[in-house]
Amino acid sequence: MIAQIIPLLYVAAATSFILALKWLSGVATARRGVLVGVLGMALAVGGTLLNPEIVSYKWIAVAIVLGSIIGVPMAMMPMTAVPQRTALSHAFGALAAALVGTAEYYLRAPGIDRFTMGALALEVLLGFLTFTASLMAFGKLQEILPTRPITYRNQNVVNLSLFVFAVAAGVALVVSPGTTWLFAALGGLSLVFGVLLIVPIGGADMPTVISLLNSYAGLSACAMGFVLDNHLLIIAGALDGSSGLILSVIMCRAMNRSFTNVLFGAFGQVQASAAAAGEERIVRSATPEEAASILGAAGSVIVVPGYGMAVAQAQHKVRELFDTLTKLGIGVRFAIHPVAGRMPGHMNVLLAEADIPYDRMVGMEEINSDFAQTDVALVIGANDVTNPAARRDQSSPIYGMPILDVDKARTVMVIKRGMSAGFAGIDNDLYYMDRTLMVFGDAKAVVGNLVKELAAANGLH
Repeated sequence: MIAQIIPLLYVAAATSFILALKWLSGVATARRGVLVGVLGMALAVGGTLLNPEIVSYKWIAVAIVLGSIIGVPMAMMPMTAVPQRTALSHAFGALAAALVGTAEYYLRAPGIDRFTMGALALEVLLGFLTFTASLMAFGKLQEILPTRPITYRNQNVVNLSLFVFAVAAGVALVVSPGTTWLFAALGGLSLVFGVLLIVPIGGADMPTVISLLNSYAGLSACAMGFVLDNHLLIIAGALDGSSGLILSVIMCRAMNRSFTNVLFGAFGQVQASAAAAGEERIVRSATPEEAASILGAAGSVIVVPGYGMAVAQAQHKVRELFDTLTKLGIGVRFAIHPVAGRMPGHMNVLLAEADIPYDRMVGMEEINSDFAQTDVALVIGANDVTNPAARRDQSSPIYGMPILDVDKARTVMVIKRGMSAGFAGIDNDLYYMDRTLMVFGDAKAVVGNLVKELAAANGLH
């Protein structure tokens, strides 16, 4: 009886994963996608626990307790730490796949057929490199490690050589599965390569890197499915790997960069600013009271959220500002750049948490043509994705990257703590334009003051 139930549970779980991905691709259906994904994982775990080959649940219970001890605090991390949490999730998932592969190798060697050995080598290679690479990404996102690229002479040659040696060890194992020292070399080289893969990558490329690591973790799980002859793992891993790869392609297109640029280009190197070279540039600032007066007189406003909004946890105050402006009859929309923040969809997640209407969140390609007819573009903590240098300065490291055409609005207001550079390490030309007003301060406090001033000036309560 149980033997018939398990495949049905796996089919239901696989269907849930497919539907979850479909619904997660749209802001309006994302919550449903999360719930269905959770249901699918519960069915998958439940089906696995019913397997009659399990002789004891003692160590499984220990693993569940340990996993809960780690997982619950991760789930309680603030929304601003979603990128870090995602990186950790990739690390643990990839480590699990790599450890399962290691156990299977030592249990079966040397009597492993070539196909299984090939899948096992791929599983361990991708699992271990994703584990250390994800930990490095977490360290950079958490600013435990330097967020800037760290480069040295012949770095790409060293990295590619390590990868080639690891692949060569995997191929040799397919030919001779009983050579255990080669397996140890494969694991060690993969761990080292994962570290060196992330070292030269700067914060500006981290959204794409997270997507790539998601793809690697999924492909490792898919390979594990072939090793264990588990159809659900094959399906789930393939879905995870392909969706991560597709998302990476979307991110690269959004930055007008290729995978080789991301992995080997060291995007994010700190550049010398014009001010540092001695050039005097004028910045026009405004108080929250002056900014509120300009907003109150506008007919249309486009809000451009960025990582500064996330750090300040200002999304709920932004919702209050949206409500206030809407009551005054002012049209408000939100311009979302695909790579704003530190992970794909970061801004959508934060705004959805604050219950911003889904139809007011508009993608870059759709909204860019509207900036020229907009009274006020309000930039809240966004930097590189609004920098006009990407369009006109061929010497800029972000030249060619598609940006939000904020500079074409009639008035631009930028809420920012100071004049520090973004992840790309360069000055933002937007800040020095004649039509730009800088409102300095913490985004949450400044937006809160804007709401108060607008309410007081217009008799709103």
